[in-house]
Amino acid sequence: MRVLAAGVATAAVSGCGDSGPKSGASPVSPPGHGGTPRAAADGLPLRRQVGQLLILSFHGLTAPAYVEHILGDGSAGGAILFGENVSSPGQLRGLTDALRRAGRGSVLVAADQEGGTLRIVPFAGPAAGQPQIGAAADARAVNTAAARELRSLGVNVNLAPVADVAEPGSALSGRDFPGGPADVAALVRAAVAGAAEGRVAATAKHFPGFGSAAANTDAQPVTIAASAATLRARDLPPFRAAVDAGVPVVMASHALYPALDPERIASQSPVILDRLLRGELGFRGAVVTDSIEARAVIRRSDVGTAAVRSIAAGADLVLMTGPGSFRLVYPRLLAEARRSAAFRTRVAEAASRVLALKRRLGLRSAR
Repeated sequence: MRVLAAGVATAAVSGCGDSGPKSGASPVSPPGHGGTPRAAADGLPLRRQVGQLLILSFHGLTAPAYVEHILGDGSAGGAILFGENVSSPGQLRGLTDALRRAGRGSVLVAADQEGGTLRIVPFAGPAAGQPQIGAAADARAVNTAAARELRSLGVNVNLAPVADVAEPGSALSGRDFPGGPADVAALVRAAVAGAAEGRVAATAKHFPGFGSAAANTDAQPVTIAASAATLRARDLPPFRAAVDAGVPVVMASHALYPALDPERIASQSPVILDRLLRGELGFRGAVVTDSIEARAVIRRSDVGTAAVRSIAAGADLVLMTGPGSFRLVYPRLLAEARRSAAFRTRVAEAASRVLALKRRLGLRSAR
């Protein structure tokens, strides 16, 4: 998933493309199924509303001073960690503590922890990869245990589970749950519940389904040529199950789905994000983009333009996997919000959803 920005050279890592528990219930409260009120973000200055929408990345085992300043200033809402940011439990705990302090307790700390070899935190679970988990009870148990480990280390968002139904030869082979749509749906539902029990926000990815892709959008543009009927029957059931289970975050794919929107990739399509995911599936949580530096994205525009398109289409969080992207994305979003009243409304709505996610995780208010 990781693509280094500013010159935007590709360097794949594992890829996104890569509170208070109570028995029998999800401790991360499921989102409501009404419209998201803007009131949660209305008390924040516009620049801090824009900041809530950004997940940044950085090099090294300690938080650079500029990252601490950005988080402290409210110009970003969180950070994503990669292998180069993790060396030991003590180091990771120290790093996440520093991020939390910089952001005054209101920081999303995300990692790709799908399981098996796809673990940014190698000393935390799940030890088994998704293809090795075939029973719902096991999916819930391993994700509960992994979430508790991650939370103890300061990670509160897991960019998993993969909710795609992989076809033979898929680029996701080796990362998906086994079986057909109904099987994957049951396993995704269990994984989401397990993560919530461990007080970590699960992320169902890559909406509206990436299992038939022959390549990764990190490396090149991808078109999913399936019919709308096939997408609904094969790809949507796991995401519907995740939404019904109260998944707090859904990651949008960067593929093009001509049967749904012939012009815009999913992460930039209001048809897919607003009409399908929110309108039809009833999702009221936060939508995060896959890596904004993916080749499938930058073949269409620069990262700043891509971020504006994604937020306008209905995304709430822009995932920046290149440390150089913040200085390109933040000013572009802020300028567009100052220019356009409609975009300001969209920013306030997105910031409200991010703040709701933080509340569900027991994080402090961004105010």
